[in-house]
Amino acid sequence: MAAHIVDLEVDPETGKVRILRYTAAQDVGKAVHPAHIEGQIHGAVVQGIGRALSEGYQFDEQGRLLNKSFLDYRMPTMVDVPPIETVLVEVPNPGHPYGVRGVAEPPVTPPPAAIAIALHRALGVRLCELPMSPERILRAMGSIE
Repeated sequence: MAAHIVDLEVDPETGKVRILRYTAAQDVGKAVHPAHIEGQIHGAVVQGIGRALSEGYQFDEQGRLLNKSFLDYRMPTMVDVPPIETVLVEVPNPGHPYGVRGVAEPPVTPPPAAIAIALHRALGVRLCELPMSPERILRAMGSIE
């Protein structure tokens, strides 16, 4: 179980999204090593932000991959990563002797949806295709065709 909240702003001229703050709350079972759990959640959130806003394959008209190296494939950098607050909810897992739960995979899924909802609230338009790039945002706003 997890809940993610995003505060963001959008430049209406460029379509660039700036995430101001990100909060991820998650049931982690018994938090045996809280700092390690927070690190896992942070890493997964950053992956989700990349998927939501910039990471995607690009193909030419013949179906050839255009961004096949890390020089062309846009992943988040330190500049793209906002402060991430983690809220560890401890509900011991009765099916595990120490009460722990898996924590690394659950937080990678919510970021695209949380960001899409925040963009809808900010812009009044829904984006339903990933990544929600500046070009797609401007197109959804009607700024470009």
